[in-house]
Amino acid sequence: MINISPEAAQKLAALKKDEGKDDAAFLRVEVKKGGCSGLSYKMDFDTAARDGDKFFEANGQKIAVDSNSMLYILGMTLEYSGGLNGKGFVFNNPNATKHCGCGSSFNV
Repeated sequence: MINISPEAAQKLAALKKDEGKDDAAFLRVEVKKGGCSGLSYKMDFDTAARDGDKFFEANGQKIAVDSNSMLYILGMTLEYSGGLNGKGFVFNNPNATKHCGCGSSFNV
């Protein structure tokens, strides 16, 4: 299961609207090699399912995750922290054993 906090869902809905995406658009989350801790997250809006995609929906937003990335992020919650000291989207990943200082990469 992949979860989306209410705050992250609101921000995703606003971003989709700002970018002119329709209701068929969903968030694709992938894990790629790179970053100072070894693995990094990649997020983008998409409208086409790929072979092996797993879909999750929470708070009115849908996320697609490919089967390779699923191994690294199963149980994750996508959160959003705004405000003056906010970080933006935050990946609360229970599988990560190490994070970089900026929070954009991790290792398992």
